[in-house]
Amino acid sequence: MTRIGLISDTHNYLDETVAAHFKNCDEIWHGGDFGTQEIANKLKNLKPLKGVYGNIDGKDIRSIYPEQLVFMCEEVKVMIRHIGGYPPKYNPETKKEILIEQPQLFISGHSHILKVMYDDKLNCLHMNPGAAGKQGWHKVRTLIRFNIDGKEMKACEVIEL
Repeated sequence: MTRIGLISDTHNYLDETVAAHFKNCDEIWHGGDFGTQEIANKLKNLKPLKGVYGNIDGKDIRSIYPEQLVFMCEEVKVMIRHIGGYPPKYNPETKKEILIEQPQLFISGHSHILKVMYDDKLNCLHMNPGAAGKQGWHKVRTLIRFNIDGKEMKACEVIEL
């Protein structure tokens, strides 16, 4: 079983409680808009970090993190892109990539809207952890914790900061 801490849209702010919320996680995944390399480094110092760059990220982040990340976590194919949309209203480029990659789990950020929903047509779970930073129109800062156990994604918890 792999325990994941999912975060996005930190916009150069990392709440001091994130470390405690992710202390029992095996990995941290970031859905883009880190803000600065300093935020990425702080997360990387907590746990192994996977992430993508977002639209506000500069050359420092873009030189390390890709626009799209596709990988296996146990028996689940995962795809992460910052600007993705959600079922069935995907960004056109993202929809094309989802059809090519056929992930079982698609993660995005950008909207600052927390969503966890299943796309029956694409057989794919979509997760957007909302925004953990202070910049943006959201009123509540959020994270997600969940587990991947073989082919199963379970024990999803929404954390309000």
